[in-house]
Amino acid sequence: MHISLLQCQSGQDVSANLQFIQSQLEQLNRENVDPAALSPHLVVLPECSLLFGGHERAQISYAGDCHPSPVQVALGGLAAQHRVYLVAGTIPRLADDGRLHSRCYLFDDKGVTLGHYDKLHLFDVNVADATQQYRESDTFCPGDHISVIDTPFGKIGLSICYDLRFPDLFRALRLAGAEIIAVPAAFTKVTGEVHWQVLLQARAIESQCVIVAAAQWGAHNQGSRETWGQSMVVGPWGNIIAQRPTGTGWLHADVDVAEVHRIRRNMPLAQHNRFAPPQLMCR
Repeated sequence: MHISLLQCQSGQDVSANLQFIQSQLEQLNRENVDPAALSPHLVVLPECSLLFGGHERAQISYAGDCHPSPVQVALGGLAAQHRVYLVAGTIPRLADDGRLHSRCYLFDDKGVTLGHYDKLHLFDVNVADATQQYRESDTFCPGDHISVIDTPFGKIGLSICYDLRFPDLFRALRLAGAEIIAVPAAFTKVTGEVHWQVLLQARAIESQCVIVAAAQWGAHNQGSRETWGQSMVVGPWGNIIAQRPTGTGWLHADVDVAEVHRIRRNMPLAQHNRFAPPQLMCR
């Protein structure tokens, strides 16, 4: 299978962000003279790829009260137009308590929604950067299920950014059948510099999955926020298959899911683990 991760530098202008994604997908099509030769093709966008920064409540105006929302329709349309399977970063969806879910959709190459995941772990932390205090729970509420989705190239588990610090989620995804785990992210520069790579490699080794992590990078919105970047594809042995340390644009990799099963046969961690499995279920 062929995987392409898009590293973005998204801002508060949804139209401009959408136009950037569209232009990059058009570039991808131009580079692929024979798209059928790369089929199936998985594209992964980072967290907040359509709206990044500003007051989190600004997301409410794009969440909508209909299903599907306009931004969901737009992303599904891009998947269909460019004939790719699309892990569509995150977009806001209204929750029952008046807050929002940070939701990741997976679309097939016809734009059909195959499944979604609502971010479970919310980023309520203090960081030694210009923002200093992050409180996602003021605007967002956590999801209540995990998501593993069948695709032509394997079972894909979904996670989002801060989830990366919680190995129980990755174990639950593995036990639910995941072979590939997507991590759309927007790690801060301060935390990403020291933790991003080691966490991705640890989660890959523990789950014995391929980890595909698309990141935001650089200074956003006149420098009010800065993200780390380093989009990565990590193999089930913890090996770095490909990475893009800086800059916006594509990171490409070819992945063989058969390697996942070979490693699991040789080192059957799931059978050896003597601790009770996590309780959250797929839905």
